[in-house]
Amino acid sequence: MQKYLIRNTCIVNEGKRFYGDLFIQNGRIEKIAANISAPGNIIEIDGSNQFVLPGAIDDQVHFREPGLTHKANIYTESKAAVAGGVTSFMEMPNTNPPTFTQELLEAKYQIGKQTSIANYSFFMGTSNDNLEEVLKTNEKKKDVCGVKIFMGSSTGNLLVDNPMLLEKIFGGTELLIATHCEEERIIKENLALISASKEKLEASDHPIIRNEEACFESSFKAIQLAKKFNSRLHILHISTAKELQLFTNMIPLKDKRITTEVCVHHLHFSSDDYARLGNQIKCNPAIKAPANKTALWEALLDDRLDIIATDHAPHLWAEKNEDYSLAHAGLPLVQHSLLLMLHYAAQGKISLEKVVEKMSHAPAACFQIKERGYLREGYFADLVMVNLNQTTTVSKENILYKCGWSPLEGFVFPATITDTFVNGHLVYGNGLFDESKQGMRLQFER
Repeated sequence: MQKYLIRNTCIVNEGKRFYGDLFIQNGRIEKIAANISAPGNIIEIDGSNQFVLPGAIDDQVHFREPGLTHKANIYTESKAAVAGGVTSFMEMPNTNPPTFTQELLEAKYQIGKQTSIANYSFFMGTSNDNLEEVLKTNEKKKDVCGVKIFMGSSTGNLLVDNPMLLEKIFGGTELLIATHCEEERIIKENLALISASKEKLEASDHPIIRNEEACFESSFKAIQLAKKFNSRLHILHISTAKELQLFTNMIPLKDKRITTEVCVHHLHFSSDDYARLGNQIKCNPAIKAPANKTALWEALLDDRLDIIATDHAPHLWAEKNEDYSLAHAGLPLVQHSLLLMLHYAAQGKISLEKVVEKMSHAPAACFQIKERGYLREGYFADLVMVNLNQTTTVSKENILYKCGWSPLEGFVFPATITDTFVNGHLVYGNGLFDESKQGMRLQFER
């Protein structure tokens, strides 16, 4: 593999920033020091106007393969990911067919191996009738990121609403359990009430139908189950102020049995944006009133919320422009998540060190990912170089999602992703891709 020496750059890692050199060899970070003597046959990169960060790890994406590849596929979305500084992803089971068997799970890993230019892992899916297959995943706890439970409305038969089955999953799996928490009963009641009072529903009704109470009740239920069985629970896309009372910052992340994720769209948008964007920001759980966004930021900064991710969920433009009741829920975000957080860092809302903590270190710690998520000697060289003095404007011409659109079109970020390394390979540099090497399957230290 090619050797690289990044010189005179600002390295941001583990709560600190410092100037120095970083040497990459054999796919790993060989050395970090104030000044490194250049060996022969090496590519030197002048990093004097840039920052080097660990590559972001996105623990929740929907890349739509197999079966929904008219929207996206693992190749196209991994390409968008690395262009946005995301070097590793964990993908969800709601494909077609859903990932309900070990055979289907391994088939996705084979697609990743052949086509993904980022590192990858895939969740095992759960339903009301695949318990035996779910528990077989215990044998793969070192090379599967976790088990996913939809404890709320979802597509197909992914909803798990059998209380006895939930107990068996929480009591039986040795892997991290990631949950989508919305209470189906409350959603149906809200939908019936608002449908009776309005002739036609609109996107702005979405947070009323999928309200705070639906999220809170489901999250509370998941936590009670996790405490009963001492399960390793990770609650995805927290979207309400009310849920935050369920979580603590009094325990170090490495010791937490219950962890949380917040997504960039819940930090960026609020219900005020439905008037402008409509179904473009329809997603589950819903983007809610501004007070929730304020509370989420407070909880992120004081460590009640552990990880920043995307829930990247691409749909065709036509699918988003149906009437509200038919419009598909989800936003494409993985190419712009790091840039969005760099925007907030430039505003002074969050420090650059905290961005790295929540997008790189914390996912690695929560999932116990082996030798990634940090800029450390001996670790895989997954890293991103950013220029904080060069802007990036989102436009149809530079969107890499297969669906071809973004709710952030026209937004001007105060930073640019210039280079992304995956396993020591410069896969993206100054707008050009080198796809000669694929990403690797993530491994876990469990």
